[in-house]
Amino acid sequence: MEQYGQLLSGTEVAKNIRAALAEQVKQLKEQCSGFTPGLTIIQVGAREDSNIYIRMKMKAAEEIGIKATHTVLPSSTTQAELLRKLNKINLDPSVHGIIVQIPLDSVNVIDSTLITDSVNPSKDVDGLNTINQGKLAVGDLASGFLPCTPNGCMELIKRTGIKIEGSQAVVIGRSKIVGTPAAELLKWHNATVTVCHSKTKNLPEVVSGADILIVGIGQPNMVKGDWIKQGAVVIDCGINSIPDPTKASGSRLVGDVDFETAKMKSSWITPVPGGVGPMTVAMLMKNTVIAAQKAAFKLSNTQWNLSLLPLKLSEPVPRDIDIARSQTPKNVTELAEEIGLSTSDVELYGSTKAKVNINILERLAEKPLGKYVIVCGITPTPLGEGKSTTTIGLSQAIGAHLKKNVFACVRQPSQGPTFGIKGGAAGGGYSQVIPMEEFNLHLTGDIHAITAANNLLAAQIEARMFHEATQSDKNLYARLVPNDKNTRKFSAIQVKRLTKLGINKTDPDSLTDEEIHNFARLDIDPTTITWQRVMDTNDRFLRKIRVGLSDTEKGHERDCQFDISVASEIMAVLALTTGYADFRSRLGQMVVASSKQGVPITADDLGASGALMVLMKDAIHPTLMQTFEGTPVFVHAGPFANIAHGNSSIIADQIALRLVGREGFVLTEAGFGADIGLEKFIHIKCRASGLKPDVVVLVATVRALKMHGGGPQVVPGNPIPAAYLEPNCALMEKGFSNLKKHIENIRKFGLQVVVAINRFTTDSDEELGFLQRLCKENGAFDAVVCSHWATGSQGAATLAEAVAKAAEQPSDFRYLYDLEQSIEEKIEVIAKEVYGAEKIEISPAAKVQIERYKLQGFNNFPICMAKTHLSLSHDSSLKGAPTGFTLPIREVRASVGAGFLYPLVGTMSTMPGLPTRPAIFDIDLNLETGNIEGLF
Repeated sequence: MEQYGQLLSGTEVAKNIRAALAEQVKQLKEQCSGFTPGLTIIQVGAREDSNIYIRMKMKAAEEIGIKATHTVLPSSTTQAELLRKLNKINLDPSVHGIIVQIPLDSVNVIDSTLITDSVNPSKDVDGLNTINQGKLAVGDLASGFLPCTPNGCMELIKRTGIKIEGSQAVVIGRSKIVGTPAAELLKWHNATVTVCHSKTKNLPEVVSGADILIVGIGQPNMVKGDWIKQGAVVIDCGINSIPDPTKASGSRLVGDVDFETAKMKSSWITPVPGGVGPMTVAMLMKNTVIAAQKAAFKLSNTQWNLSLLPLKLSEPVPRDIDIARSQTPKNVTELAEEIGLSTSDVELYGSTKAKVNINILERLAEKPLGKYVIVCGITPTPLGEGKSTTTIGLSQAIGAHLKKNVFACVRQPSQGPTFGIKGGAAGGGYSQVIPMEEFNLHLTGDIHAITAANNLLAAQIEARMFHEATQSDKNLYARLVPNDKNTRKFSAIQVKRLTKLGINKTDPDSLTDEEIHNFARLDIDPTTITWQRVMDTNDRFLRKIRVGLSDTEKGHERDCQFDISVASEIMAVLALTTGYADFRSRLGQMVVASSKQGVPITADDLGASGALMVLMKDAIHPTLMQTFEGTPVFVHAGPFANIAHGNSSIIADQIALRLVGREGFVLTEAGFGADIGLEKFIHIKCRASGLKPDVVVLVATVRALKMHGGGPQVVPGNPIPAAYLEPNCALMEKGFSNLKKHIENIRKFGLQVVVAINRFTTDSDEELGFLQRLCKENGAFDAVVCSHWATGSQGAATLAEAVAKAAEQPSDFRYLYDLEQSIEEKIEVIAKEVYGAEKIEISPAAKVQIERYKLQGFNNFPICMAKTHLSLSHDSSLKGAPTGFTLPIREVRASVGAGFLYPLVGTMSTMPGLPTRPAIFDIDLNLETGNIEGLF
């Protein structure tokens, strides 16, 4: 016997849904350590009815295990202010669902549709964004979010057991929150739907034909029982307050349906309250959990859906610039999405490059690391042997041939070599970073930021010495800690200096005369200043300058110099930092000079480190670009490989290793030969990062080995001598001693080495095959001939396979020295084990410096040797693998912020000069097309 007037309790159904959601959240947290679904409710004003709804949502979220945040904005909030706040929450990766409480209780006019459309569709758990509504309209019920009240209605209808398909359904009301989406849901569940509204004629007659009736019109008790078809399912979405003197409040809540008469005709009917209301909240929570599950899946899913760019080869191989322009790069937003980055992770710099926020490391903290591959080279000719080209070609091959997630991490090139003679560092041929003009010119301004920060500190050094020399203690102190509106206080960085001096006072007026003297006077010894000004241009006439020649600075002249910007310690600090706090600390610790009493003077002492951090706040984020074939590249930092460690940034490597996942690969390049870049990568960079490489790719060329075998000198800008253009296995074999020494060195670190033989068109098959055999006989895991310059990923496919196999081999990674060893012992280990020296010779001046560093607490720093890159020894004319020589240590300097000591072996130029015919002769802007011409 059919029953009528059965209550369809939303309270009970919602309770069951919340219990199921709580279990799902529990499992989600177990599967993703540290992950918690996040919901933010934004409210404008303080309407009490809104407060009631919000309390219900917050309570449900807490019960389920969702971290809910209630953000209340004042009723004076403007539309622009609300949009700014909403955008910030949109970008917060810890927030998976956003609810904007409607109505917006503001004294200002706010377009509610604009606001709901401004919610990120992937976080629009209300389902009110036009994109989500559009998906519903076209029958896409899976990829977006369904509006909560209509979805709750559908859930209740399904619980009655009625067959929706083929039923006659009537929806009264066409609001975008209830009526319209409810009708769409019924339609896509194959009901025949009629939507009624205030203009509908003969409404009782239309309603009488409904098997399913949903009412959301906002009129209390409007729908009467005699309108309803016998046995219909009635869903009442209305909630209205009407007077009721029998209630203590003087009113009661009723729906849009006259419940008492309707329950006599309906088979199932929802009560008010306790019907649809609890279901709306439950569906909100369900959508939030779905959003969190999608975010968690994206976080844990390691396989990218990377779209590769087509490789169209030409013969002969065109110029690098022509090849680069023949490819249309992906929009960087597309690339970012493909590799698992969200809009909150990236800041766009045009359409082909973007900064990736380092905060992503927090979100990726639990992700497994990929394979870490270091690309280095043998001792090169002055022309270079194609390390960057190999890095990019191998990256493309791993992505295109092995179908693995892969990232290349490279340094940003300096403007000096670009306009000098070397050219850029984007790789070459069909293995380069694109757009190559942007890569080689300015990029996102990191080097300019370093230049500005470096020179600010240089200016502060000069200014501080000037003011100390021209003022008494009292006047100096009064200016350092001024009286502002009868109040004096120390700035935060001044408090730091007080603590360093052992002064535990916070009242500036309480310091003694001696304390004032010690605080105010750094007493810098000008002869000890190591901090130089920088600029990113090759200018030999700035290698020595005199400052202080103005009439206003008479008597304060001193000799100093300019370095090239990439030689700044700030660049080395950027490359070695691991995060904001570490970066700020390193900047503050940079030692710029010593006092006349021998005390190190730091950027913190000068009060400048906070300002340096501000100038560098964007530069700390690596820049995302792409290779010619569309695989991702991080471009970040570009420290000199002579006086600094010559590697790209730790931050870029850390982010990339987590993005590629356990089965992916990260290729990072070390500057110059393996005796410099790789040794510093291991002893300095790996110690700072805690990361360990899985395999080393060692780039070699027949040309370089012939040079080491006694071939004629190679001079940039001059024609290549005939000896390098003709087959000569004997000359190459003689020079193999250099490559053999590099292989031995890499094996000393306990690492597998794959030799990448970068093939030139003049190399013979006989030479290449002979070289492969020599490599394998002398400790290389494999030796592969590559032609990636001419054929992109195709020319590095075999290399990719060899690297993948080598990365699976067991590793016995180790350092060659302990940090606790003396400075002299560490220098000696590098000289003997890596370079092949018989002994070291430390100059008297260097001995004094070493003893000072020991007293200052810097003995346990790693060593960053500064020597020529053109020989394993200190003498650039000694080729091959020289032995029996004495390595002279002329001077030892400290980069305290970067965290290493750098002994100078011979004379090191930190400011290159322009050649007779620099590249600037060929570089111009095409005024018709706007293209840069002559860059390569």
